Amino acid sequence: MPTATLTRIRLNLAHPTVRRDLADYTALHRTVMRLLPDHLGPHPRRSAGVLFRLERGNRQPLLLVQTRNPPDLTALPHHYGQADTRDLTPMLSALTPGRPVRYRITANPSTRTRRPPGPGEHPLPKHGRVLALDDTAALAWWHRRATQAGLHLHTTTSEPKPFRRPDRDQPGPVHRLLQFDGTALITDPVALTDALLSGIGRAKSYGAGLLSLAPA
Repeated sequence: MPTATLTRIRLNLAHPTVRRDLADYTALHRTVMRLLPDHLGPHPRRSAGVLFRLERGNRQPLLLVQTRNPPDLTALPHHYGQADTRDLTPMLSALTPGRPVRYRITANPSTRTRRPPGPGEHPLPKHGRVLALDDTAALAWWHRRATQAGLHLHTTTSEPKPFRRPDRDQPGPVHRLLQFDGTALITDPVALTDALLSGIGRAKSYGAGLLSLAPA
């Protein structure tokens, strides 16, 4: 049985590094990567199974960080936040066909196109251009990806989430993020386990792709 841990960090808004990270997802990614051991090879995020999501519904923001092994919380700046880590193995073991669940994911619904560039557009990259999906197309994307991940969706709501960068005129990633919430039935525990551990969609380094489940 594969293993994973989930760390919940209640962020301290009085801390200058927290305020910087909340304004810049690139900086937040660097802080999350501090929790990992060294020498993980050319793709450390993937090697450690790192996925994260920022939730800002409460007055005190919550950072969720999923890793294959417990993270090194001593690597966080002093007083960065209050953290607790729990083992996800019991949850992974309880995935059975037909079980009802509630889900949440912040995702980057997108598609790759090889359409030739129009007037005034930049030349097409070697592997095509990634285009963000809106509204109905984004919802259809999530239904497809959820089905592939072993979920039969019953209900779905979506909410735009800002992709925070301090200066969007500078080179660097800009993603369109949506949070999907709802209820579903488990259809394929093996596919669902893989989706939970590997994440879904693009922009995993910037707070997208972490699928969370709870009993319905």
